[in-house]
Amino acid sequence: MSDRLLPPHTPDCMGCGPNNAAGLQMQVHLTDDEVYTDIVFDSRHVGAPGLAHGGAVSAACDDLFGFTLWIARRPAVTRSLTVEYLAPVTLGQTHRITARIVKESGRTIHVAATGTNSSTTCFTASAIFIEVPAEHFIRHGGPGNPAIEALLNTLSTIDTHTREM
Repeated sequence: MSDRLLPPHTPDCMGCGPNNAAGLQMQVHLTDDEVYTDIVFDSRHVGAPGLAHGGAVSAACDDLFGFTLWIARRPAVTRSLTVEYLAPVTLGQTHRITARIVKESGRTIHVAATGTNSSTTCFTASAIFIEVPAEHFIRHGGPGNPAIEALLNTLSTIDTHTREM
């Protein structure tokens, strides 16, 4: 099994951006047919006392799903996202979230994820992504925006050459 650390979507991304102090700062790895991150939810992500807020868990899943596009090799955006909470997601504990593509059909990409701590599956998630042209991000994010330029640069590396590990 190959394992490769992927670059963040953008430096300021709420999920994976290293420059976003309020974000999740996820580091995402690509294996042959999955992406994963090991995340520790902390006091910035509190919901009920001692537990991660469901929105933080959902955001982590959505951001990780965005990295499955390295496997699909095409840009896409979230159409729908569902999270099933199966057990408490404890603050301060490492949770591994693993995501994979389940099905591709036309412009539609179906993805699924599982979030586990050392011994328990705490949540599962699924989403539908819709392929868009790279210009979608310029049209909706603003031309000349440095973050858009960084994202487009990342998107340009999602091709068959990047899968060589």
